[in-house]
Amino acid sequence: MKKRVVVTGMGVVSPLGVGVELMWQGLMEGKSGIRAIDRFPVEHLASRVAGLVPLGSGPGELDLQKGFPPRETRRSDPFILYARKAAEQALADAGYAPQDPSEKERVGVMVGSGIGGFSTLANGAVDFSARGEAGLSTYFITAQLANLASGQIAIAHGFGGPNFALMSACATGAEAIASAARAILLGEADVVVAGGSDAAVHPLSIAGFTKIHALSTHWNDSPQRASRPFDSARDGFVLAEGAGVLILEDYEHARIRGARIHAELAGYASVSDAYHITASHPEGLGEQRALRISLERAGVPPDGVDYLNAHATGTQIGDAGELHAIVSVFGKDARLAISSTKGAMGHTFGAAGAIEAIVSILSIARGACPPTLNLEEPDKEFAGLNLVPCRPQERPVRVAMSNSFGFGSTKVALVFSRP
Repeated sequence: MKKRVVVTGMGVVSPLGVGVELMWQGLMEGKSGIRAIDRFPVEHLASRVAGLVPLGSGPGELDLQKGFPPRETRRSDPFILYARKAAEQALADAGYAPQDPSEKERVGVMVGSGIGGFSTLANGAVDFSARGEAGLSTYFITAQLANLASGQIAIAHGFGGPNFALMSACATGAEAIASAARAILLGEADVVVAGGSDAAVHPLSIAGFTKIHALSTHWNDSPQRASRPFDSARDGFVLAEGAGVLILEDYEHARIRGARIHAELAGYASVSDAYHITASHPEGLGEQRALRISLERAGVPPDGVDYLNAHATGTQIGDAGELHAIVSVFGKDARLAISSTKGAMGHTFGAAGAIEAIVSILSIARGACPPTLNLEEPDKEFAGLNLVPCRPQERPVRVAMSNSFGFGSTKVALVFSRP
C-alpha cells in the first residue's frame, strides 16, 4: 500500500500572537503584527519596523519567564523557545503524547532555523570584546546552535527518531516539512515534528539586510503599511520573528489512533534555480519547476488548485519573478486565489514556510483565503490575477499550495489537499 502523509497538529508563535486561532483571526480581520521597534535603539538604523512576537502575560502574548523553567530561558536563544512553544501547541492539537519507548523511537523532529541564535551570537561577540572569556555565558554555544530547537524538542518529549535541523534561509520551514514527508514515506518515522523558527530582529541583522537593499525603509512612520507584497510601492521586506510547527504523520498511523486529520501533504518539491545567492531569476524559472514538480507528485492539475500562499516578501524583483512563474504554470486567467500573508506578519525568515503552510491548511478547513495586506495598487502587468487585496475572500478550497524561496537559490513548493 502506498504511504500517505497527513497533518494532524499545528502550532504557531507569530507577530499576530501565540496560537493558530489567534493568528488566523488576525489575518481574517486584516490586523497587522508589524510595529515600530521598541526593544533596542533604532536611531542609527534605516529600517525601524519589524514583525515582533508580543511578549508579556496578556492574552495571546508569550511569557518567556513563566512559560519555561528559568534555567531553560537562560540557556536558550528566543528562537529555541518559540519553537518549543509552537511544538507544544502542535502536539496538543494532534492529541499525541506517546508513552511507550518503542513508539517514541518512531517519532522524528526536524525543526530548522534560517539564521539560528543570531542575537545570542551578536550580543556574545560584544560581551567577549568588552570582557573576554569572562563575559560569555556558559550556554553561549548551545543557546545559538541552529539545531538546538530540534534537539531541545526531542529531548523534552523523549523522541528518538531522526533529529536534525535544516537551514535553507527563508525556505527552511517548508524544506523541513518536505524532509519530514520523505522520512515518513521511506519508513524512517511514523510521526515527525516539523517546522521552522527564527528570532533574528537585532540591530546587526537589520543593518546587514539593509546593506543588501533587502529591507523596507520608506515606511518607518507607518509601520503597519510597510510590508507590501505585490504592491507597486513595495520597497523591501519587513524582518519578523516567529515559529511554525506541524505534526506530520503516516496516514495509517493517524487512522489507527483515531487522529483528526487537518489535511494531506499531497505533493512537494525542492529545487534550485542556480541563479544568484539572493535574487531569483526574473522570470521565476526555479519557481516554475518547483510548482510543476510538486503538482505532478500530487497528481493535481494546475486548474485543480484553489489557493496559493505566495512567498512574496515585498521586494521588487522577487515578487515579480514569482508572479511570472505563477502565470507560466497556471495561466494569465488562472481562477485560483493568490495572497501573501507577509503583508500582515512580515518575513519570519526560517519560520515563514511552516507558518504559511499552516495558513494554507487553514484555508482548506475554513473555506476562506486570507488577504494580501497593503495591496493598494498591484503591478499592472499582473492585473488579471486574483491577489486577494486587503480583504479576505470566502470560497471553497480543496487544494492549497505554499511557496517558499530562500537565499542560495532554494525553491520549495508544497501541495495540501482535503483528506
